[in-house]
Amino acid sequence: MTTGLVFDIKEFAVHDGPGIRTTVFLKGCPLNCAWCHSPEGKDRAPQIMHTLRGDRTVGKAYTPEALAAYLNSQIPILTANEGGVTFSGGEPLMQAAFIHATLDRLDPVHVLLDTSGFADGPVFAQLVRRFDLVYFDLKLMDPVTHLAHTGVSNAPILDNLRRLSASRVPFVIRVPLVPTITDTNENLSAIARYLHGLPGLVRVDLLPYNPLAGAKYPMLGMAYPLHELEHRSVTLQPEIFSDKGIQVQCH
Repeated sequence: MTTGLVFDIKEFAVHDGPGIRTTVFLKGCPLNCAWCHSPEGKDRAPQIMHTLRGDRTVGKAYTPEALAAYLNSQIPILTANEGGVTFSGGEPLMQAAFIHATLDRLDPVHVLLDTSGFADGPVFAQLVRRFDLVYFDLKLMDPVTHLAHTGVSNAPILDNLRRLSASRVPFVIRVPLVPTITDTNENLSAIARYLHGLPGLVRVDLLPYNPLAGAKYPMLGMAYPLHELEHRSVTLQPEIFSDKGIQVQCH
């Protein structure tokens, strides 16, 4: 039986897609981004998180039937508020079979995939076509810098972005702005050039760095590598995108 591992379910989410949504955060991610603000989503196995309220296990197993039943109970209120269900992570594509099985059992509702785009091409192509909207992360365009800060090549990500553009599924590009790393003029200009004229692009969302990103790491026995950036402000340059006719939002 296909089962999935979920590290959080957020109800009444308003930043994970249109309207009011329920967001399912799936555990496990092939990237190791230095600035990750959800370190509990990285490992594919359950973990113990040590909090001020005591220890808790991060990672709960669901069958597709159980998760779909939980989500279906919320669909009337989600659709009444022009919302839906978002699958996020971690990296949800690592549990693609589980998502397929859950979608098979889900009542009609707007569904959104929030992904890094790092996956085998066929796995990516088969899953994205089942969604109404995709949130797709682009972090760094330079392959050497991308490898240094995320631990993986950006070649599969860019390949899958081209697949997404060809799929006719609308998508939003999300750029996490990390001071001195991703928010440089060089990087943002390279992203804008790559996106210019790309079919299916709805807009670009610029996501400022979360200065509290490192707070969860000690609770998991992990070290946060970017403490020196916690008091650095990001450089917002929306005009880099708007000058190319790309709709852009700053969050």
